[in-house]
Amino acid sequence: LRGNVFHGLVVCVLGATLNSLLGPRVLVYVSCALSIWGDRMWHFALSVFLIELYGRNLLLTAVFGLVVAGSVLLFGVLIGDWIDRKPRNKVAHASLFLQNSSVTTCCIVLMLVFSYKNEIEGVWQGWLTVACYVAVIILADLASLASTALAITIQRDWIVVMTGDNRSQLAGMNATIRRMDQIINIFAPLSVGQVMTWASNVIGCGFILGWNLVSLLVEFLFLSKVYQLVPQLAAKPRRCTGDNFLKRQLELIKDQPSPLEAQQDMTSRFPLGLRQIQRLVRTCCDGWKTYCGQTVFLAGLGLAFLYTTVLGFDCITTGYAYTQGIGGSLLSLLMAISAFSGLVGTILFTRLRRSYGLVHTGLISSCLHIGCLLLCVFSVFAPGSPFDLVHVSAFERNINQPILPGRSAIHWTNNTVLMDGAQESNQPESYVSIILLFSGVILARIGLWSFDLTVTQLLQENIADSERGTVNGVQCSMNYLMDLIHFILVILAPAPQQFGLLVFISIIFVIMGHTMYFVYAQLCEGVEML
Repeated sequence: LRGNVFHGLVVCVLGATLNSLLGPRVLVYVSCALSIWGDRMWHFALSVFLIELYGRNLLLTAVFGLVVAGSVLLFGVLIGDWIDRKPRNKVAHASLFLQNSSVTTCCIVLMLVFSYKNEIEGVWQGWLTVACYVAVIILADLASLASTALAITIQRDWIVVMTGDNRSQLAGMNATIRRMDQIINIFAPLSVGQVMTWASNVIGCGFILGWNLVSLLVEFLFLSKVYQLVPQLAAKPRRCTGDNFLKRQLELIKDQPSPLEAQQDMTSRFPLGLRQIQRLVRTCCDGWKTYCGQTVFLAGLGLAFLYTTVLGFDCITTGYAYTQGIGGSLLSLLMAISAFSGLVGTILFTRLRRSYGLVHTGLISSCLHIGCLLLCVFSVFAPGSPFDLVHVSAFERNINQPILPGRSAIHWTNNTVLMDGAQESNQPESYVSIILLFSGVILARIGLWSFDLTVTQLLQENIADSERGTVNGVQCSMNYLMDLIHFILVILAPAPQQFGLLVFISIIFVIMGHTMYFVYAQLCEGVEML
């Protein structure tokens, strides 16, 4: 009897453990982890591939960045509208297939170009090489758009439906996904970077290709399983409801011509292509109007303003640090510390939200973010700072120093391409300035990621189900627009002596963004008092 009871308990425990491991939340976490890992590897490797393709020149990288930013700006609203109109499982599967198939095809093209580069350059007087460049950029851009659609679908819609009215569970899932993103951002580029360093670019392409094929199969199965386990995902509200629906129907009836008029206008009306363009333009305008009409509009706009900054671990800041004598190994360590700081921000978010509520968590995070970034302002005037707007020569360079290094001098890190031997020629007289700069950047990420999670959950909680895709699509467009502005500012002020000016401009945009959130919080308190 005791043996039967023990056996039954073991079966129950194993069954409960298996059910929890195969539960929808775990399946979503695994799918997001695979997708994020693949994205991080691909984005890192692609920047290196584009440099290698064009003779170690940054032209293709710049073109690709401009194409991605422009495409998200133009199509972000349309992607969101498509997400709102189509069933959730079809949107997820289509985005997943398009993303992975685009990356896979792009890897095949890159492998052919790297393997037969000399032969390809001799075909059609070099135009086949140009066609390969165009194909790589188009395929990579399609993968980026599909990745954006998949992220909006899973991280902005599915998890909201899965958690229902349980806001604490929603906050926990948001924080967990962000923690995975921070950790993966360290190890994914390192993994593919080691393959590319010790093997070759062709092997690196093959590694990413294999990862995408396996990831496509696993993510497809897991997301299908989640869709089956959560029946609420199948119930999707109509896009137009209430007054908006009646208004749309009245407009359609008013604009509907009679059969005779329709027959007479068949030859005089706009061509079909032009009418489709008009429909797309109207969809974009409606999407932006929907975004601006949200109660959380100021919070979302404030978050977008934070993208206009050089005070982060992107290629701009790391490149500036390299000109100030910071080596690649130390930069990699600082990036790891920065990722840990982001993890602390996700933990802080969950605790602040439980203690003070979501809106007040954003206020506390904003103050923490701005306070830490003041260290970056102090760094501009600290000893060792190259800040000088009077005697600036952006093109000063040792004549004997090559513009771009040989392959043996290149090392890969998470966000940029670093070169050996650059720090010896630019040793600053003091490291106080660069220490203050990176101290501010690293500490500020605690408040930044807490604030980002706050606004993300505000968007999730306050947007109607039928408009969630459209609003998040516009939010992505806004983020890319502000990020594009920050790159334009760097182009206008590229010298290390002008970096202090970029710091001031970044602080202004950050303060403007948080001020918008303060206004939103004040409006929320006013509504609660009423």
